[in-house]
Amino acid sequence: MTLAQVTMTEPHVVCDLPGPRSAELLARQARRESNARTYPRNLPIALAEAAGSFVRDVDGNVFIDFLAGAGVLSLGHNHPELVRSVTAQLGVLTHGLDFPTPVKDAFLEAQLSMLPAGMRERTKVHFCGPTGANAIEAAIKLCKIATGRGDVVTFQGGFHGSTHAAMALTGLVSAKRPVANSVPGTHFFPFSYCGRCPLALSPATCTTNCVAYLERSLTDGNAGIPLPAAVLLELIQGEGGVVPATADFVRRLRALTRELRIPLIVDEVQTGCGRTGTWFAFEQYGIEPDVVVASKALSGIGTPIAVILYDDALDGWAAGAHIGTFRGNQLAFAAGVEAVRIVRRDDILGNVRRRGAQIADRLTPLMADPWVREVRGRGLMWGIEIADPQTGLPAAEFARAIQARALRRGLIVERGGREDCVVRILPPLNVTAEVVDTACTILVDAVEAGHP
Repeated sequence: MTLAQVTMTEPHVVCDLPGPRSAELLARQARRESNARTYPRNLPIALAEAAGSFVRDVDGNVFIDFLAGAGVLSLGHNHPELVRSVTAQLGVLTHGLDFPTPVKDAFLEAQLSMLPAGMRERTKVHFCGPTGANAIEAAIKLCKIATGRGDVVTFQGGFHGSTHAAMALTGLVSAKRPVANSVPGTHFFPFSYCGRCPLALSPATCTTNCVAYLERSLTDGNAGIPLPAAVLLELIQGEGGVVPATADFVRRLRALTRELRIPLIVDEVQTGCGRTGTWFAFEQYGIEPDVVVASKALSGIGTPIAVILYDDALDGWAAGAHIGTFRGNQLAFAAGVEAVRIVRRDDILGNVRRRGAQIADRLTPLMADPWVREVRGRGLMWGIEIADPQTGLPAAEFARAIQARALRRGLIVERGGREDCVVRILPPLNVTAEVVDTACTILVDAVEAGHP
């Protein structure tokens, strides 16, 4: 069977992985590219083409892609309407710095329209460099200028990017923070990860002491922490292992930051644009942040763009105070306008909630397995934490084996969390019930195929 004869409608693996053509390209990549390359180390395939929720490698193997560009491809690979919008824009204007353009104006209108009604009129948008890390840096800079303060509070287990300042705000160490002499004035506090409480408390007895600890630290003149310029928070820690914050933690944190007049920045790089079943995850917590950081899925098709949406009271920047050559990506604007239209027309957010419930039904029974510590997630962002049942320690090698088994059966999944012991999925938001069912069957089989 030739590569062209294998349709991308179901998983179909025909050879050992990597196949011969993939192995050749992987070897050439290893010789030519930096050691920082990541995904091909654990997913040893070379990609040829893709459509919807499927990718095909150069050897003709077809996989369900539940990585989806690390959440970038919210409407799957090569959505035809997004392709048409980008193709049409190619012949009009591709790069516009920060000049106003009709498509940029339409993009702004679309993004602001997706905010809660109470935020739309007082929200400003700043276009950053093309990555989430660029937007994190812009958000911190905005808040430091607005408040005149310099320190930042962030949380253990969080991940905010790989540029120097974003990395310094990241709680994940080892490969995620390999550089010494990080940005001064960064303070890490406990996140509401009740399964691994850093204060050794239990949900039955805890009254969200992680927020109480932060409150005492910020209001006690002897605690050694000055009032910060901002508090930076992921509502669901993605790279940290798909850990949703508890509602009480988030609401009390918002009340505390408001009382102390500290801007609250929510990092929605991975959770934004519908990933959790609402356009932004903060909507599910009943709060309104001061700054929202968005990137990844803004265009829906992978054309890069990053923004911060913030309360206009913080807009203390002078002209040219924060710039970036690639902040005027007209192709991303065109795709982003179309993506919002499709999300509304096709009830994509409803599909996220329905498919999320389907995943919960299929994967939650895995918690009966002694090696599965927890299954958790929201919308189409899920993780299975793998731990040694005797010691409770992260079982990274078993998680790696699950990922490899899933790939051999035709499913691409990622790992994250402490020691990469959490098997993670980020399906396209328009994934069908049939594809979810097939993927969950593969994943359950990969977990149950055998323990260490």
